Amino acid sequence: MSMSPQQVQEHIMTYLECTECQIIEKSPYHVTVKLSPQADRQLTGRPYYWGFVDRTGAEPETLSFTFVFDPEKYDDSEREKNAAKQQDPLLSRYYGAAPLLPQLGPGRIQREDVTYGSARLQQIWNAARQEGSCLYLFEQPPALQRETLFSAPYEPWLGVCFKAEMACDMKKEELHFIGISLVTGRIASPFPERLTGLALSPRLPENIHIQPAAVSLEDAAGLLESYMTRKLAEMDFAWAKQARERLKEELAVIDVYYEDLLKEPDEGKLAAIREQFANRRSETTWQYEPKVHLSAITCGLFHLRSKG
Repeated sequence: MSMSPQQVQEHIMTYLECTECQIIEKSPYHVTVKLSPQADRQLTGRPYYWGFVDRTGAEPETLSFTFVFDPEKYDDSEREKNAAKQQDPLLSRYYGAAPLLPQLGPGRIQREDVTYGSARLQQIWNAARQEGSCLYLFEQPPALQRETLFSAPYEPWLGVCFKAEMACDMKKEELHFIGISLVTGRIASPFPERLTGLALSPRLPENIHIQPAAVSLEDAAGLLESYMTRKLAEMDFAWAKQARERLKEELAVIDVYYEDLLKEPDEGKLAAIREQFANRRSETTWQYEPKVHLSAITCGLFHLRSKG
């Protein structure tokens, strides 16, 4: 699994907008932002500062960052900007040098390259997962619904985003977002197709009623897990067979290496060699043995207009 700079930027911008950060400057390759108090608490690791703010009620000063999604293209664009400024000394003589970005928050604006696999991207994902690990949303009806005599029936759905990890000496990850109706037990996969174009809000709409659930949350979660288990069982496991072949080859190399060493006559030295031999085989087996791990990374209850 990998992500393009554009996909990384979409993830970061969604987080910054949801946490109400102040966007200072933005290009296809970067964004310069003054963090909101919420984002600053989650990303900057300043518990003592925020403890002081909470105790004293002082006005918080948040940090500012330039998050760069495509370092090579961003550096090229910055060099072009600097070259353009140097080529026009007449404007500088009359109007002065172009001002730098405002120094918002304490200290300078820090640059960070945020690419797939970077620690900052993982930190933002973790913060978003913690804040949005469980959602409770309602489809917002059209304005006309508020004026009708009869309330609209809403169907509760449990939606779960699963992460499937296929690992050996290499690793692949897949995300599967599926949903199940708590009224009918019908499974929708992929669930985002059911949500496309809908306005969702945590606010309970007027003039609607929730249909009673026939499937409990516990049973619904079990049905989704069983569905994902069957789906993974149908995947192509050629990669696992290839991994076991590589494991067999690596263990053979280890066995050959230790073959003569295990003939050590000294019992004290032989015991240490045997332990080392066992550890090498165990570590290699753990690294190459194919594994599939399924986990739920986020979930939500979605109350959607019943389609009859």
